[in-house]
Amino acid sequence: MPAQIPLPVVVIGGGISGLACAWRLQQSGVPVLLLDAANRAGGVISTYSQENRNESGGFVFERGPQSFLSSPPLLDLIASLGLQNELLHADPKAPRFILLHGKLVPAPLSPASLLTTPLFGPMTKWRLLTEILHRTQPPAGDESIAAFVRRKFGDEMLQRLVAPFVSGVYAGDPEQLSLRAAFPKLHEFENSYGSVLRGAMRSRPPKGTPRPGLCSFRKGVETLPRTLGIRLGPAYRPATVVTAVRPPQTNGKAALEVTVMRGDQNETIPAAAVIVATPTNAAAELLANISDRIAELLLRIKYAPVAVVSAGYRLEHIRESTEGFGFLVPRTEGLRTLGTVWNSSLFPGRAPEGMACFTSFAGGATDPGLCEKTDAEIASIVCGEVARALRIEGEPVITSVHRYARAIPQFNLGHTDTISAINGIISGIPGLFLAGNYLTGPSIGSCVEQANQVADSVIKYCASAAAAYCTA
Repeated sequence: MPAQIPLPVVVIGGGISGLACAWRLQQSGVPVLLLDAANRAGGVISTYSQENRNESGGFVFERGPQSFLSSPPLLDLIASLGLQNELLHADPKAPRFILLHGKLVPAPLSPASLLTTPLFGPMTKWRLLTEILHRTQPPAGDESIAAFVRRKFGDEMLQRLVAPFVSGVYAGDPEQLSLRAAFPKLHEFENSYGSVLRGAMRSRPPKGTPRPGLCSFRKGVETLPRTLGIRLGPAYRPATVVTAVRPPQTNGKAALEVTVMRGDQNETIPAAAVIVATPTNAAAELLANISDRIAELLLRIKYAPVAVVSAGYRLEHIRESTEGFGFLVPRTEGLRTLGTVWNSSLFPGRAPEGMACFTSFAGGATDPGLCEKTDAEIASIVCGEVARALRIEGEPVITSVHRYARAIPQFNLGHTDTISAINGIISGIPGLFLAGNYLTGPSIGSCVEQANQVADSVIKYCASAAAAYCTA
């Protein structure tokens, strides 16, 4: 850790990546400022509660991520904030379902179930059973998820299991998503072992190693970013718009200078280092003064639009069992809903007694036009499709629609090369660092792990004797 840093490290962006970076720096004794254009911490992580309002009171809806996996870096962050007692754990055996021909079919979650599931016919099951007996090598160039699955297991597995899963994680198009960027372990298994199943077996963690489980908090996922914002104290500055990042103009000891607008006041902040933790379009605009090339590369990364539809129902109106995680929808079903999470089955306190609440996702890379419809039209389409799948006989007692024009970054073909080129340029700009869900993955756990790595790199940078602003 640097003995003394006369200037702060400036983090731009108050999503989970920026918050986790700032917290790790602050905990390490590094002076930090987190500048966030929004009025609240968390970015797309947003919990919406209806507290005691008529008969619809007591619903808790997630407008962004519905839950998170308990990865070690994320659990360490939660422990450092003292939030362990607020943590909720979903049943690890909660079944997932795939909608097939209008019926809910349990998703195969074990090797044995892959061979017994009605999702696949004999040929697909044979290819699964014999994959470990063959040795293949991935193509030299980038390969889409769709091409990989067809090559290894056939189109039936792609359409009925992998494509719906990809929609659930990335809201993406498997024909465009890169295997080595979006699911690097699968690429590595084939590359190293010649077989995905052989690689998975040889890479299993030691017996007794805890497996990550699905979690949330009593008052919703937003508990995490909200607590981070509070605990950062004056270091967290919401409603602060960063207009540019530039090389130092007036202070030779600054690595970079950040110009900001807060209310009607302009300010220039000299920084020991700058971490840009915004979506790529905002990052490109901020860094255009430093490198046209990096701005161009950042803008290559596309995002999928997603509509999030939350709805509450009376349990007596739901004829299908909703015990479990929820269901995913193959595109071959002809629906516009990508999938539905059964929130009130996963975690307590999500709906009043006698009620249930679900959250559905629609749109994505394969149906971007849906997000252009009105809230009423989106709610009608999605709630109608969910009602048919779950045999719901009554109207929802409450609905909420939230849309994101740029919801999830798409790790499409060429993404690995794009990120490599971005990192190459960044490495040549002293004091500049990037964090965000477009770098290593969109999950909360991935963002926190990458944020920790960035913060540690900043600490090393500040400790370096070559950093002119850092005094011994």
